[in-house]
Amino acid sequence: MTTPPPSSVAAPPAPPGNGQDPGQSGLKSGLKNRHLSMIAVGGVIGAGLFVGSASGIAAAGPGILLSYALVGALVVFVMRMLGEMAAANPTSGSFSAYADRALGRWAGFSIGWLYWFFWVVVLAVEATAGAAILTSWVPAVPQWAWALIVMVVLTATNLASVSSFGEFEFWFAGIKVVAIGAFIVLGGLAIFGVLPGSQNAATGFANLTSHGGFLPHGPSAILTGVLMVVFSFMGSEIVTLAAGESEDPERAVTKATKSVIWRVGIFYLGSILVVVSLLPWNDPSIAKKGSYVAALDSIGIPHAGQIMNVIVLTAVLSCLNSGLYTASRMAFSLGQRGDAPKAFARTNSRGVPQAAILASVLFGFIAVGFNYLWPTTVFQFLLNSSGAVALFVWLVICFSQLRMRGIILRENPDKLVVRMWLFPYLTWATIAMISFVLVYMLTDDSEGGGRIQVLLSVLLAALVVAVSLVRDRLGRNSAEKTAVTAP
Repeated sequence: MTTPPPSSVAAPPAPPGNGQDPGQSGLKSGLKNRHLSMIAVGGVIGAGLFVGSASGIAAAGPGILLSYALVGALVVFVMRMLGEMAAANPTSGSFSAYADRALGRWAGFSIGWLYWFFWVVVLAVEATAGAAILTSWVPAVPQWAWALIVMVVLTATNLASVSSFGEFEFWFAGIKVVAIGAFIVLGGLAIFGVLPGSQNAATGFANLTSHGGFLPHGPSAILTGVLMVVFSFMGSEIVTLAAGESEDPERAVTKATKSVIWRVGIFYLGSILVVVSLLPWNDPSIAKKGSYVAALDSIGIPHAGQIMNVIVLTAVLSCLNSGLYTASRMAFSLGQRGDAPKAFARTNSRGVPQAAILASVLFGFIAVGFNYLWPTTVFQFLLNSSGAVALFVWLVICFSQLRMRGIILRENPDKLVVRMWLFPYLTWATIAMISFVLVYMLTDDSEGGGRIQVLLSVLLAALVVAVSLVRDRLGRNSAEKTAVTAP
């Protein structure tokens, strides 16, 4: 983060600025525009797209496209709202800092800590997933050792400098983008029978309707599909946290916000359209091999499984890298605002929040241990209690934007360079859509399903909010006593 932020729009206290001494201001502007561009593009491509799409296709058939479109629209609207606030005031706290200003100290504290918790649990999930792939390649090294190696390497990357994080993420994201792009091009050619050597029947788009129709399980399956795909979109907001450490934060946020539509359209809708067009939605190979591997096999791409393992591993490492970065920057922002230990807000000579990174990865290591020792009890509890946090974050962004629009217009209107469409009607419509998804999750009573995730996440959120309110009350009482005893 390089320039002092707009004085009246920033969440109190003011976040660090660009170009100041790192020891005083905190973070350095070490991310180049190419880093931010690739983080923005790759941020929407998580391992969930490669791994979880098969179950969504099984549940909704070709109608899964509508599920992805609905969730994609939510992401576009939420990112537009977040972009409006972030372009006016790029800060490492992002939506937590905006909630602090717009809704109150309790909101910034609560959503900041919930978001941190979400990502440190994700660290454990991704480290375990990456270790499983690496163990299949090199079985002589135990899975726990691979998880340790991966976590240590990426921790060192984040500790080195923000530019090293950006460089790693640039290449990780680049591999994902190239892989998805190549998949769409090759699959598209095979669909229409113009790919040389393709073994696919080249039926065009007939598979979308010829096996029980476009909605073989009925319209309600669209909503079931929504529940299965919604969490694969988490990560789009990372670019607004990273923008504060870029060379031109306002430009980076504006560009990322405006490009989210085509990113969601190409990478999610485009690639899933290729899968359900190449193969019947109920083809056993989709469930057995995974949707992308099955599609590549149908074309006749040799070693499709291993190719996809490399891509999934890249997506996992990217998620680990960006997850550790995101958790540490949120902890840094909380420390700046007095909502976390002060050590979290300190940076070293390289402008890196060392304590915040180490605290985040320490909890990640502990969670990895839980995953190996008590995968169906303690770790499953952590996983379920963080399950709905993504939707809570989106809701907070919406409510914050409702208030921040007026604040920005009143105090710094020239900073309103990105505007939410049809304000406030589309904002309220987005709130209604997210709330509906949360309510619909309560109907999913399967083991580890939506109901338990919502209930445990609400319980965790209530606990964090209660802690925040108690802290505020104790702080006010302390201030009143100090004022009374002061001479």
